[in-house]
Amino acid sequence: MGKPTGFMEYDRKDNKAVEPLERIKNFNEFHTPMSDKDRATQAARCMNCGVPFCQSGMMINGMASGCPLNNLVPEWNDLLFHGNLEKALQMLRQTNNFPEFTSRVCPALCEAACTCGLNGEPVSCKANENAIIEYGYANGLMKAKPPKVRTGKKVAIVGSGPSGLAAADQLNKRGHDVTVYERNDHIGGLLMYGIPNMKLEKWVIDRKQKVMEEEGIHFIVNTNVGKDVKAETLLKEYDSVILCCGASHPRDIKAPGREAQGIYFAVDFLTRSTKHVLTGKKEGWVDTKGKNVVVIGGGDTGNDCVGTAVRQGAKSVVQIEMMPKLPDQRAANNPWPEWPRVCKTDYGQEEAIAVYGKDPRIYQATVKEFIADKNGVLKKVKLVKLEPKKDPKTGRMNMTEIQGSEFELPADYVLIAAGFLGTEDYIAKAFKVKLNARTNVETKPGKYQTSVDKIFTAGDMHRGQSLVVWGINEGRHVAREVDEKLMGYTNLP
Repeated sequence: MGKPTGFMEYDRKDNKAVEPLERIKNFNEFHTPMSDKDRATQAARCMNCGVPFCQSGMMINGMASGCPLNNLVPEWNDLLFHGNLEKALQMLRQTNNFPEFTSRVCPALCEAACTCGLNGEPVSCKANENAIIEYGYANGLMKAKPPKVRTGKKVAIVGSGPSGLAAADQLNKRGHDVTVYERNDHIGGLLMYGIPNMKLEKWVIDRKQKVMEEEGIHFIVNTNVGKDVKAETLLKEYDSVILCCGASHPRDIKAPGREAQGIYFAVDFLTRSTKHVLTGKKEGWVDTKGKNVVVIGGGDTGNDCVGTAVRQGAKSVVQIEMMPKLPDQRAANNPWPEWPRVCKTDYGQEEAIAVYGKDPRIYQATVKEFIADKNGVLKKVKLVKLEPKKDPKTGRMNMTEIQGSEFELPADYVLIAAGFLGTEDYIAKAFKVKLNARTNVETKPGKYQTSVDKIFTAGDMHRGQSLVVWGINEGRHVAREVDEKLMGYTNLP
C-alpha cells in the first residue's frame, strides 16, 4: 500500500473536461489527461481495503456492484502511485482485454462500489485505468505477441462487439486459428457505431484491431452470416462457432402515427451520424440542424442522442423518460455498495442545458401519438403524463396514464432509445439455436453451449442488453468453455 493516509489527504480530481459550449463544436473526445504527478496522487487515494468491493463484480438486489471483470484495482492503483506503470499494465491486462475501451465508455461500476465513496468521493479508477493503458501504447508495450504454437483448431466468431473480440483475443492467445465475421464495414459492434465519437474515438478501435491482426486474428467485414454466408458453411469449415451478435432488435413504440417520416431508432441515428463523422459523406445521414428533436428514452443511448443532436445544431432537444426522477443522493433503501440509483446529469444533458438554458428531460411521460402533416412528415408528438400506481393483484408499481394530462411538443425528428428486445430472428433461425422467453439464445445456467453441437454464444445475445464490461466478461468465459471442448482441458484465465 503506497499511501496509507492518501484517501484522507487528497481530494478526488478528474481529468478536465472541455466546456460544453466549446466541445459541441466537434465530435472529438473532450477530457484532457492530468500530469503524471497528479495522476499518481489520485492513485494514492486508493486505500487498498481489506475487502475491496471495487473488484467484486457481485450482484446485489439485481444490480452489479464492482467490476464484472474482477479487475485488480487496488494492485494497479498501488503500482501507479509508485510509478511502476509497466507492472501496472501487466496487472490490468490479466483481467481486462480492452482497457482502452472500458476506460472510456464504462460507467465505472468499480467507483460506485469504492469504499472511499461510502463517506466521500470514490477513487478515480476509470481515469487511472486509462492512464495505464495509454502509457502502454505510448511506450511500445502494446506490440503484437503472436502465439508461438498453434493447435490446428479453427474457431469462427460471428459478431465483433466486446464479447466477440474478447473471445477472439483469448482463443488466439491459446493458439487456435480464429476468424471474426462482422456484417458492418468496421469491427467493434456498438463500440464502433452505437457509441458516438466524443465518447470513443474510432482510431482507438482501429489501433487495437491492428494489434489483433498482427497476432493472427482474421477479420472479415461486410459479411452478414446467415445471409451472405450460410450457417452450414461455418459449421463445416470450423471446429466451433461462437455467436456474439448482440441484442440488436430495438424496442419500438406502437403509437398511432408511427409510420410518419422522421422517426428513427437511436442506433440507426447514431450509426449514420458516426459514418458521417468518419467519412464526411451525407448519404443516409440524419441531419437535425435547425430541427426540433424529441428523444424517447432516458438511458445512456438517449443521452448520446441528445449530445449528437446538440452537436449537429438542433433547434431544440427534449428527452422523454417514463420513470420518475431519481433522487440526487442515495436513498435509505439503496445503501453502499449497491449501484447508486441517483439522478445523473450526463455530458449530453450538460450540453443541452448550456445551449438551450434548461434540462432537456421530461419525466413521467410517454408518447400517445405521432402527428404528421398531410405529406406524412412528422411535425408533433402528443405526450401524456404518468404516475406510479400499485397493482392490487401483484403489488408491483406500474406507470399509469393521468387522464386529461396530454400535451404536445413540436417534433421534426423522434429518436427511439427505448432499449433492445433480444436476438434478431434470422441469425437464430440460421443456426437453429433455441431462444428463451427473453429472446436471448438459450444455454444451461452459467454455460455458453447452445442447444446445437459446436455452437456457443456470449455477450448481449446470451444475457440481454448490457454493458461493455459484461460483454468482455462473457467473451472470456465462452473462450474457456470452447477451449475445453476443443482440447479436453483449458488453461485460459
